[in-house]
Amino acid sequence: MEFQFCGAAGNVTGSKHYVVCNNYQFLVDCGMVQERGKADENWNPVVENPSQVDAVFLTHAHLDHCGLLPKFVADGFHGYIYGTPATLELTKLILLDSAHIQEEDAIYKQKRHAKEGRVPPRPVRPLYRQSDVERAVRLFYPIQYSKPKKVAPGVEVIFREAGHILGSAFIEVILTKPEVDQDEPRRLLFSGDLGRANRPILRDPEYYREPNEISNLYIESTYGDRISAPIDTVDDQIVEIVNRTVERGGKVIMPVFAVERAQEMLARFAKMIVAGRISAETPIYLDSPMAVEATQIFYRQRDCFDEETIETSRKAKDAITNLHLFKTQQESRTLNEMKGPAIIMSSAGMCNAGRIKHHLANHIGNPKNTVAFLGYQAEGTLGRLILNGVNPVRIHGQPRQVRAEIVVVKGISGHADQAELLQWYSAIPRRPKTTFVVHGEPKAANALAEKIREIAPETSVVTPATGDVYKD
Repeated sequence: MEFQFCGAAGNVTGSKHYVVCNNYQFLVDCGMVQERGKADENWNPVVENPSQVDAVFLTHAHLDHCGLLPKFVADGFHGYIYGTPATLELTKLILLDSAHIQEEDAIYKQKRHAKEGRVPPRPVRPLYRQSDVERAVRLFYPIQYSKPKKVAPGVEVIFREAGHILGSAFIEVILTKPEVDQDEPRRLLFSGDLGRANRPILRDPEYYREPNEISNLYIESTYGDRISAPIDTVDDQIVEIVNRTVERGGKVIMPVFAVERAQEMLARFAKMIVAGRISAETPIYLDSPMAVEATQIFYRQRDCFDEETIETSRKAKDAITNLHLFKTQQESRTLNEMKGPAIIMSSAGMCNAGRIKHHLANHIGNPKNTVAFLGYQAEGTLGRLILNGVNPVRIHGQPRQVRAEIVVVKGISGHADQAELLQWYSAIPRRPKTTFVVHGEPKAANALAEKIREIAPETSVVTPATGDVYKD
C-alpha cells in the first residue's frame, strides 16, 4: 500500500489524499488550494496519471475539498465520485459558482492588465469552466450515511456524520485481499473536517464506535492548537456587534461561506429578531447567488437537520421581515451607494474571491462600519491579511485603507477545536496503528500530534508535508 499527500499537509486548504492498494487507486477529496501565496499550485497535476485513479471519496462540499474535481476530470479522471446526497448536490452548486467566478475574474484581470500595460507571466484564464463542472457532475454517485457500500472487489466504504456542514462525513475505507486469507481487513479512517456539537441546523458529529483495528487514521488539525470559545456565547457577541454598529449608523460587513455559514446566520438572526435582541427594521442582505441557492438545497435535504431545527424551521421563515436575497450583479451594485445601517453577508468566506471583495473595497474605509469575521481565515488570504492588521490592503489591485472596526466572532467555527478533536480520537475503541495529522498549519498540526502522542504513546503519529509518500 502506498499513500501520497497531495495537499492539506502542512497547510489547511487543498485536501487531497491519494492511496494505492489492491490494484485500486483512490483519492479522498480533491480540493483547491485557497491560500493566496499558493494558488498557483492548483495548476499542477493532482496525481501523475489521473486516468488510472478508480474513485474519489468526497468528505464534504467545501471548495478546499472538492474544488479541483473539474480539473481532475478534464485531465483524464473518469471513475466515480462518491459522496452523500447532500454533499453531491452542494458540490455541484459550489463548483458551478467557482467556475463562474473564475471566468469573471479572468475577464476582469485581462481588462485590468491591458489598462495598466502589464504582461502577466502566463496568460490569464480560468482554472476550469462551467462545462468542465458538468462533466464532473456526470460521475457523481450518492452514498447514504452509515450504509456500507462495496465499490470494487476488496474495497468497501462507509460514510458517517461529521457535523461540519450539511452532508459532511468522515469515511472508513475497508480493504481486503480476496486472494489472501487474513484475520482482519485493513481499515483506513479519514476524518475530513469534523464539526462541533450543538450548532444550529446540523446533527452533532458521530464518534467511531466500531471495535475494529484502524490501520491508518487521517485526522484534521485546523484548530489543533487552540480551544474555541463556547458556542453558547455566539449570539451574545453578534447582538453586541450589530447593535453598536447600527447605533453609530454603520454597516456590518460579514464575509460568509455560502454553504452552511450563511444558512446558520439566517437561523441565528431569525432567533435574535424573534427575541427582540436586534431590530427587525435593520435590513439584512444576503448577497450571494450561491448562498441563496444553497439555502434552497438545505430545505430539500431536511433529513440532515437536527431535531431542533426541524421543529423551528417554519418559524425562521417568518421571523426576518426585512431580508433581501440578492442573486444578480445589478442587485449587488445597489449596496455600494446604500445609505444607513445594514447587515451585508456575502461570500467568499475568506475574502479571496467573489462579491465580498467589492463590499470590502467600498466599505472597509468607513470608521462607522464593522467587518465581522465568522470563520477561519487561511494564511495568505485577504481575510487573514485584514485580521493581521495589514493596512492598507490590496483589493482588486488597489490599496484600500482599513478604517472600519475589525472583529472576530469567537466560537462560531464549524471546525472542532483541540479538545473536541482529542475527544473524537479518544472515542475510537482501538488505537489506530498510525495517525497522520493533516489539514492544519504546522503549529496546529504539531500541537495536536503531541497531544495524541500523550494519549497513545504506543502508536505512531506523523505530521506529513505535501508531496510526502509513505509505503506500508
